[in-house]
Amino acid sequence: MPVITNIDDLKTIYKRRAPKMFYDYVETGSWTEQTFRENTSDFDKIRFRQRVAVDMTGRSTATQMIGEDVSMPVALAPVGLTGMQSADGEIKAAKAAEKFGVPYTLSTMSICSIEDVAEHTTKPFWFQVYTLKDVDFMGRLFERARAANCSAIVITVDLQLLGQRHKDLKNGLSAPPKLTVKSVANMMTKVQWGLGMLGTKRRFFGNIVGHAAGVTDPSSLSEWTADAFDQTLDWKRIEEFKKMWGGKVILKGILDVEDAKMAASVGVDAIIVSNHGGRQLDGALSAIRALGPIIDAVGDKVEVHFDSGIRSGQDVLKAMAMGAKGTYIGRAYTYGLGAMGEAGVTKALEVIHKEMDLTMGLCGRQKVADLDRDMLLIPKGFSGEWE
Repeated sequence: MPVITNIDDLKTIYKRRAPKMFYDYVETGSWTEQTFRENTSDFDKIRFRQRVAVDMTGRSTATQMIGEDVSMPVALAPVGLTGMQSADGEIKAAKAAEKFGVPYTLSTMSICSIEDVAEHTTKPFWFQVYTLKDVDFMGRLFERARAANCSAIVITVDLQLLGQRHKDLKNGLSAPPKLTVKSVANMMTKVQWGLGMLGTKRRFFGNIVGHAAGVTDPSSLSEWTADAFDQTLDWKRIEEFKKMWGGKVILKGILDVEDAKMAASVGVDAIIVSNHGGRQLDGALSAIRALGPIIDAVGDKVEVHFDSGIRSGQDVLKAMAMGAKGTYIGRAYTYGLGAMGEAGVTKALEVIHKEMDLTMGLCGRQKVADLDRDMLLIPKGFSGEWE
């Protein structure tokens, strides 16, 4: 077993073990992938201020996200098709998150259903929904989430249109995947992955097949997904979804100050500054560049979380020091899942926690509440000086 010291170590194993179709699904952005690349590279432009002769004992990464206790301010982000990265992947990831004491967010486009994850966990998890045209289906999704004791709904607001991701189109990655001779041949070389998939009954979209009108089997799923997303979405509709759910609501996909102000006025519990991991509007700002102005505008009105580009505990710390109250990892934990299953997700969380804890100490901070911009060196004009 190789010595794993960082997230890239898990990514290397993941690339070797996962079918190319599903590896590319995770490791891709839209169009030229500029935003996808800058989500990570822009973190490198921010530096830490090292402090010495400061008491570093008694450090703790524990805090709260939307009023829930967490062992560190890191939630597992909703990732579609997780159950194709590793058999029963959503269950494995949720179990690892629960044991580590961080939130898990199940995607609507998961392979394992809400009920599957609830059956294999003991604590409430979060559930992500899209803004879909089918009001009846949305209502039943919320009912199922309530029955599963989900403690929050994460509404994705930046996917009215699906960004074009060249690798997915070339690989035939759709819902359901269109298998080609080339992709099947590649899958046959991934023996460990294949044995896992043969051993599970969960291979299709468990939250949709058999639940959405007219979607009785995987073959009827494609037509439904092509017409499912509501391009007429507005803030009034988001308010309707909020009332329909009746519990805690987080909005994911805010990248603009004006949108952040509108989200705060709707009265949601948190917003997530995110560009969908660079998978939607290519050429948009990296999420970390967008974070500061949004914190300044609404940080005192709504809890601001951060997503897109995190690959280390230091990235988490930079987002938190800028003012975020929580962060999300998607690719980082998926690398672990595809590499080593549940143990790989746990390893990803351990790596990030260790990096965060050590960096806090070297910056002279003991608690999450002590994190502030004074511990960072942020380049002038980092968020952009645009006309």
